[in-house]
Amino acid sequence: MSKFIEVKGDKLVRNFKNCPKCGDGFWMGEHSDRSTCGKCGYTDFKSKGKKRN
Repeated sequence: MSKFIEVKGDKLVRNFKNCPKCGDGFWMGEHSDRSTCGKCGYTDFKSKGKKRN
């Protein structure tokens, strides 16, 4: 089975999110601290649970 798409019942579910700038079809790479688009470079940092002041 693919790690990108999962079959649940009669539907296909994507496991990675799409880039908000590039749109559908451009998946963001998952890293330990961020998600990054390989096409445009858009980066979405993950929260570490602790806020900086």
